[in-house]
Amino acid sequence: MMQTLQNDRLIRAAFRQPVDRAPVWMMRQAGRYLPEYRAVRGQTDFLTLCKTPELAAEVSLQPYDILGVDAVIMFSDILIPVEAMGMELELIESKGPVFHTPIRTAEQIEQLIIPDPTEKTPYALDTIRLLRKQLNNAVPLIGFAGAPFTLASYMVEGGTSKNFAELKKMMYSAPRLLHQLLDKLAETITIYLNAKIEAGAQVVQLFDTWAGELSPQAYAEFALPYEQKIFAGLKREGIPAIMYINGCGNILEQMATTGADVLSIDWRIDIGDARRRLDAAGFGNLSLQGNLDPCILLGTQETIAASVRDILQKAGPVGHIMNLGHGILPMVPVENARTFIDTVKSNQ
Repeated sequence: MMQTLQNDRLIRAAFRQPVDRAPVWMMRQAGRYLPEYRAVRGQTDFLTLCKTPELAAEVSLQPYDILGVDAVIMFSDILIPVEAMGMELELIESKGPVFHTPIRTAEQIEQLIIPDPTEKTPYALDTIRLLRKQLNNAVPLIGFAGAPFTLASYMVEGGTSKNFAELKKMMYSAPRLLHQLLDKLAETITIYLNAKIEAGAQVVQLFDTWAGELSPQAYAEFALPYEQKIFAGLKREGIPAIMYINGCGNILEQMATTGADVLSIDWRIDIGDARRRLDAAGFGNLSLQGNLDPCILLGTQETIAASVRDILQKAGPVGHIMNLGHGILPMVPVENARTFIDTVKSNQ
């Protein structure tokens, strides 16, 4: 399957194979910074967009058609499988995701189901199949999911949080309860990602966005084992796996033991230092993804180009996928996003 890709740079870079230049894409690349996305989004609500394969495929392809990125990531949301587990999800424009009945008891966790993606989230699989057909193997298609700790943060807090007080209260007062939830989530996400692979995803990325909020000890107990469980359970021969954590500098070497092929890192750590640390710890076989500060895309085009070239030089010619250190911001001018992509593509 991989041999038929017209542009396989991302696959090759993920497996530390030679490439003529670093592949480049952006987290949240299908989003509000694009007028074309806003036009589609203006006609429907966010969850309906996620659950309508034709619309989800349309916005997934926009960054490829407009900017020429080296990969397409299917448009969806990390909380889709959580909703399928039986939690009522509402996405409020000013607040983000809201679960009106957050998880606080063992009974609530027991009531959560482990959903069959073909029954509960068929639209996600249909979006992948449609994208594979429309892309016709031009570039790789990325399927993704949220990792258990990050998903649990929304489920226990009831939405987004600044200090994760309810979640950490459960961690430190009822750890067994949290482990029960995390284990159920790990099983759900393993099944969900395997279904995406079977539907045609050619790369998978696991987002544990909020795991960087943990101490190394807490990460080792409440996040890492579940990330490892998911990667170990994936049927992904020839399909690279990417692990993303925001604020990963303190846990980089632990993150390297997840089982992922690629570590996607944020901008708070110098990518050259990250490479040296991984090599010194015996993880020279892993590739890196990242790690431009998304706010640099709000600067001048000269600053963007210089910052990109600096990261490319520090990351080295093998085992690097160029990306942002977090998702692209809605207020980024399209021409600045284009400068980011074009600078990478001209660096041969």
